[in-house]
Amino acid sequence: MTVLKGLSAFPITPSDADGQVDVAALRRLLARLVAAGVDSIGLLGSTGSYPYLSRAERCRALEAAVDEVGEEIPILVGVGALRTDEAVRLAQDARAVGAAAGLLAPVSYTPLTDDEVFEHFATVARESRLPLCIYDNPSTTHFTFNPVLVGRISHLPGVVAVKSPAPAPQSIAGHLGALRAVVPDGFSLGYSGDWNSVEALLAGADAWYCVAAGLFPETCMAIVEAVQGQRADEARRLNANLQPLWDLFKEFSSLRVMYAAADVLGICSAQPPRPILPLLEPARRKVAETLISMSLR
Repeated sequence: MTVLKGLSAFPITPSDADGQVDVAALRRLLARLVAAGVDSIGLLGSTGSYPYLSRAERCRALEAAVDEVGEEIPILVGVGALRTDEAVRLAQDARAVGAAAGLLAPVSYTPLTDDEVFEHFATVARESRLPLCIYDNPSTTHFTFNPVLVGRISHLPGVVAVKSPAPAPQSIAGHLGALRAVVPDGFSLGYSGDWNSVEALLAGADAWYCVAAGLFPETCMAIVEAVQGQRADEARRLNANLQPLWDLFKEFSSLRVMYAAADVLGICSAQPPRPILPLLEPARRKVAETLISMSLR
């Protein structure tokens, strides 16, 4: 059974502007995550630009990741697509290559109903037999999961987790409680939205789906270890130290910042897929100055 807990690191997928994956650069990123001992890797998530990559390039990225990471660290892979049949094929590919689970977002152009999203998940889970994590990312999909729908989907065979956007700190306990009340025992409840996720972990969430950990895994692992060691003050202190990075995420978007940071750090010089443009020089300089002031590397 796939168990998702602790720190899940979400790296960018280095590629050129036309969406051809730079496998060597991806391996360098993944090697950092393995060395830091992250609990899982979220490959081809939103930070990994999954909607912009072809099926063939997604397979190339996953094959390289499985080869680089091995079997010790589970790899979750984005399998979202506009059509259900495409998502099924992507999930089947992921299972065949060796992914531990699929990250399934309700990608759409026409707004979807709850029943349509439920049937989408039911079909992908049944026909792919790949364990699935509900990928709730309303800022990109423009669909928000309510607890009732999460509860319905969580009881489908093969659906094992949900990744929710972390609400404001004062709302986290209520959100977590509402989900716990409707999902089966052992179902993993995790959060994204780096600046609020530490409070979610302290409230009892199972996993932190973390963008920053895609480049700074040791820094983020220290926060998770403080939470697991019941050192809440230390976890909050470490999180507060990252506030300048969280501010960059809010100002420019985490995706653009992470591409710029990877370039500034000399890890890779990939560009986000068009039509997304790299940060302009003043913003890029701000990213560089922030990383230097925070001693992030």
